[in-house]
Amino acid sequence: MPGDDACDTYDTYDTYDRLISLLDTSRVDYRLIDHDPEGSTEAVCALRGHPASEAAKCIVLRVKVDRRTTRHVLAVVPGDRRVDLDAVRELFAARYVGFSDAGTAERLARAIPGTVLPFSFDPELEVVADPEVVKQPRLYFNAARLDRSLCMAGADYERLAGPRVEPVAGPPVPAVPQG
Repeated sequence: MPGDDACDTYDTYDTYDRLISLLDTSRVDYRLIDHDPEGSTEAVCALRGHPASEAAKCIVLRVKVDRRTTRHVLAVVPGDRRVDLDAVRELFAARYVGFSDAGTAERLARAIPGTVLPFSFDPELEVVADPEVVKQPRLYFNAARLDRSLCMAGADYERLAGPRVEPVAGPPVPAVPQG
C-alpha cells in the first residue's frame, strides 16, 4: 500500500538497484560512499568530505503550463544553490512553478526525500540539470538511500541521464556558520 514503510523501503532499494545496474552496464566509473544516514545536502557533504558545490541537489517541481496541463520536472542544481523557480517557469513558458507535494515527488522519483537521484526512471518526470552540475569533474549525490552516496563525473552523468541542460540554479547560498 502506498505510504507503507515496507513499501517505501522496497521502492528505495529497487531504485538503488536500478541505478547501480545502469552504471554497471554502461561501464561508467563511479565510487560508492557509505556514511551515517543523512538527507540534508549540507550535512551529507560534510560526511562525504567535499564542498556543496560538487553535490547534485534534486528537487521535484510541479509545472503548470496552462489551466489543463501540469508537468513534473526534476530540477538538478549544485548543492550550494537553490532552484530558480522563475527560470524554470520561463523555460517551460508556464503559468506557475512550485515544489511538488511529497507523495507525488516520492512516486515519480521512486525515492524518499533526501535520496532523490538526479536520474528519472519515470517517463512523467523530465530532468533539467543546471550547466554547473554537468561540468563537475566529481559529482556527488545520495544513491536512493540515506546511508550511501555515489560519486561520478558530471560528463558521465550527463551522458547517462540525458537531462535537458539549462540554467535553473540561483546564485550560491552563503554557508551557515557552525557552532
